[in-house]
Amino acid sequence: MSEPVKSPTADEIAAGQAFYTDRTLPNYDLRVLTISNPLIWRCPTNRLRRFFDAHVSANHLDIGVGSGYFLDHCVFPAPQPRVALMDLNQTALAYAARRIARYKPEAYRRNVLEPIELAAPGFDSISLNYLLHCLPGSMASKAIVFDRIKPLMNEGAVCFGSTLLQAGVTRSWAAKLLMAHYNRHGVFSNRLDSLDALETALRARFSVVSIEIVGCAALFHASP
Repeated sequence: MSEPVKSPTADEIAAGQAFYTDRTLPNYDLRVLTISNPLIWRCPTNRLRRFFDAHVSANHLDIGVGSGYFLDHCVFPAPQPRVALMDLNQTALAYAARRIARYKPEAYRRNVLEPIELAAPGFDSISLNYLLHCLPGSMASKAIVFDRIKPLMNEGAVCFGSTLLQAGVTRSWAAKLLMAHYNRHGVFSNRLDSLDALETALRARFSVVSIEIVGCAALFHASP
């Protein structure tokens, strides 16, 4: 049976990005990257950094910017890359932009579940790290984000990212408890997210797809 496709409400969209505030962002790296990633999700941040480095280009768009950690620490293939940020949360956008100010990043406040109008050149890589599990709805409905970003991809571009799943992966008891807590409060919306659903969504839109499971995280990259 296919997953139901339902448009998210404004409240559901707001809940997924409301976690990122002036109070929480300075502690994000400690809480998520230092503690949750290796100890709860069983996907060490160093592994995500290597994955990011392997796919980032010198003409890059980061969607769902979080604290800007990966852009701050990654190894770009050129000394002066073009870096763009996209997020619905203005606080997160500003925080990440300050963190990587040395790259003079472009910043775009957009809802990636809606059509994206962007009067700017396309990109050679687009990252969506820890974004999908924060978007409301089933994987079938939130995967519309891939449709929204495809027009922003240059020929030969790669889309890559990571997301936390509930089915098709091994979750520790701590991961199950924390995911349930985050889902109750709207921080996560991944109750229906499975490895099969993610692969189906990607293969329906891209000709080249690769997914690797690390802990309960799926690391994926795809090209048209």
